[in-house]
Amino acid sequence: MEFDHRMTRRETLHTLLKLTGTATLAGAGFWPTAARSAAQRRRFYIEVAARFEGTDVKTLTRKTFEAAGGMQRFVSRGDVVVIKPNLSWARRPELAATTHPEVLQSVIELCQEAGAKKVRIADNTIHDARRCFAITGAGQVAKQTGADLIYPRSSLMRDMNLRGSRLEVWPVFTPLVEADKLINLPVAKHHSLSRLTLGMKNWIGGVDGSRWSLHQDINQTIVDLAHFFEPTVTLIDAVRIMTRNGPSGGSTADVAVKNTLILSDDPVAADAGAAMLFGSRPEEIGFIRLGQKQGLGTADFQQLDYRKVAV
Repeated sequence: MEFDHRMTRRETLHTLLKLTGTATLAGAGFWPTAARSAAQRRRFYIEVAARFEGTDVKTLTRKTFEAAGGMQRFVSRGDVVVIKPNLSWARRPELAATTHPEVLQSVIELCQEAGAKKVRIADNTIHDARRCFAITGAGQVAKQTGADLIYPRSSLMRDMNLRGSRLEVWPVFTPLVEADKLINLPVAKHHSLSRLTLGMKNWIGGVDGSRWSLHQDINQTIVDLAHFFEPTVTLIDAVRIMTRNGPSGGSTADVAVKNTLILSDDPVAADAGAAMLFGSRPEEIGFIRLGQKQGLGTADFQQLDYRKVAV
């Protein structure tokens, strides 16, 4: 059976599940990404920084999307939007281990204003999900905005064929592939194994299975997952960044205030720009170098539709 190119990601997944009659999509070779025609457009990179430390985070977020032409460029009326923040650790927002709740809230509100039918927040956390959602502020954001906060559980994991160089069949958190639009919303921070965790690495929270195994040959794992989860757009939260003792941190001494957001539809470019906030050259970071080599995007973000804005 051929699938209508007009079908949403959500409808395609539902159809495949009915056809297979099982919880696995491995045999179907399902590749849950937006239409490849989008890749033909010139990609963009936008970096927005506040001139003053006290700049409102919500204002910074809105200005970032305005610089890209508005959220309506990415979200259409009636869309089901899933946002994938980094909520892995039961850490307070000021510790920069998780996505800033005000950035998350602003993105949700912008999606709703663009006409989204439903906005969902999904992350497969490391610490207990209820504690993570409460302490990071994500639970309060969901309550204030009416967004669905999805708790990771085994019934929402499905074996899918990632078709990666390293990862093949792996359990995937299904809300992320059921979305009409998928927004990657990581926090920028240090990582003890991969040096940094930015946009591409955020997808480790999009799957289940052995974290230990995922962290073996971690750069290839990151790129395999980034090839599978092609988001509509990536917004990197660098309002506060964790400069050492990542990924969990635990001290404000590990945190630097940058008041910066990076928005791109090129996952390699987004991470390359964010790496420079840490004083690193993009080519020094293994998954950035590998992502470019394997055709995921470019580390030369200034060659894209490039804008750097101060607000």
